[in-house]
Amino acid sequence: MALSDETREKLKGVSVATITTALFKRGLRNQFVQDVHPLNPSLGNMVGEAFTLRYIPAREDLNPIGVFKDRAHPQRKAIEECPPGAVMVIDSRKDARAASAGSILVARLMKRGCAGIVTDGGFRDSPEIAKLAIPAYHERPASPTNLTRHQALDIDVPIGCGDAPVFPGDVVVGDAEGVVVIPAYIAGEIASEAVEMTAFEDFVTDEVLKGRSILGLYPATDAQTERDFAAWRKAHGR
Repeated sequence: MALSDETREKLKGVSVATITTALFKRGLRNQFVQDVHPLNPSLGNMVGEAFTLRYIPAREDLNPIGVFKDRAHPQRKAIEECPPGAVMVIDSRKDARAASAGSILVARLMKRGCAGIVTDGGFRDSPEIAKLAIPAYHERPASPTNLTRHQALDIDVPIGCGDAPVFPGDVVVGDAEGVVVIPAYIAGEIASEAVEMTAFEDFVTDEVLKGRSILGLYPATDAQTERDFAAWRKAHGR
């Protein structure tokens, strides 16, 4: 099922932490991409359908610098075929000893209208990528070219990224804290539930900052909490 504009907008306003809780309620425990961090946390939420690239360990005789001259090279091909509005997700085997991509390729994704890029490896030119208006997540900077460690092999296939399973078309959400992957078939219901959870958590935060105890409030086991939340929603238009 394609990501709707309504679902996309809902997911732009909720946290990855809240989404992971909604997924956990459905028994999904491994959808958070481990050990990736935003290069520019101020860009707001990244939301888009996954378009994947898979690397394997480089075999030296098949991975000389000249492979980039081939227009069908999987890394170059992926950059030009990642759909506008999608997030490129790269399986770099959690190996940041060489770059998954650099600033020129990420800039090309940005100009093509892609929603972001995630790797469980590293980016080279990371200071330059941090200045671009496209969300980018990696483990850490990695200056050596990808050819020294990685061999690009497959595009738009199921992968693992930071121990999270990623299928093409899954909905990828990133915020200042990290990245989560939502199975496509439940993206709409997760988005709606996360919006409701966010409203309640905002109410709880307001109450806690006023000095209220969390007991009976979070979770809402006291009847008074439900009444207070209803009044808060009315007052805040939530």
